[in-house]
Amino acid sequence: MIRLVFLWALFSVAAGRLRAQNNIFLSQGKIEFERRINQFAQREEMREPGDDDSWSDFEKKVMGSKFKTDYFDLLFTRTKTLYRPGRESPDKPNPFFNDPPAHENVIFEDLDGGRTVGQKVVFEQTFLIQDTVRHIKWKITDETRVIAGFNCRRANGIMMDSIYIVAFYTDEILTTGGPESFTGLPGMILGVALPHEHITWFATKVEAVPVPEATVIPPAKGKKVTNSALYETINSRMKDWGNWGRFYLREIML
Repeated sequence: MIRLVFLWALFSVAAGRLRAQNNIFLSQGKIEFERRINQFAQREEMREPGDDDSWSDFEKKVMGSKFKTDYFDLLFTRTKTLYRPGRESPDKPNPFFNDPPAHENVIFEDLDGGRTVGQKVVFEQTFLIQDTVRHIKWKITDETRVIAGFNCRRANGIMMDSIYIVAFYTDEILTTGGPESFTGLPGMILGVALPHEHITWFATKVEAVPVPEATVIPPAKGKKVTNSALYETINSRMKDWGNWGRFYLREIML
């Protein structure tokens, strides 16, 4: 019996080493992200004191679904990422409300060079944001979960001084990027939640496919600005729009 136990222990150690040796650490590929926006919760955040409840109820009926779902693709190499609109949303177009901010965002990140180029459409005007990669204050926790088949660890963060972020990253993908402009963790970010903005991004699938460097290039169309210049431009137009304007501005700047 002792000999059998000893042999089983040796077998377990050897199997564990074999699994470790066969782990696949991706440095290029394609990730699909599902972005979900809780429209009902956002509309409540935008309400002003004294707003009529009946109008809020009407808005929800017109919106139909509580959540707005969109899909985006992230192409990545070892040091670069390109986030862009993906497959068509299953949601029906709403004739009464425009698409939410960031609906057509294209974001390029040069992680080694610390450079980002983003293309954003705001009020039918296209901006080309050229700036440094966004700094996010992260704190890694012990919480884990599996996303799209990858083991992920949770990190909590703060960006733009006050926006609270919950993110899950995997070190099984070597590129230190993520959806939109979320970067700065020791691996690929596969899940993001902004609880107070009522938005989430979660990977639905990861494809280990070759990604030629020539396909991961920055967008080129739009009025050239920095993040701070874009903020000043939009803020000056929306400063009298109350809660709606403040909420909309935050989403544009994400």
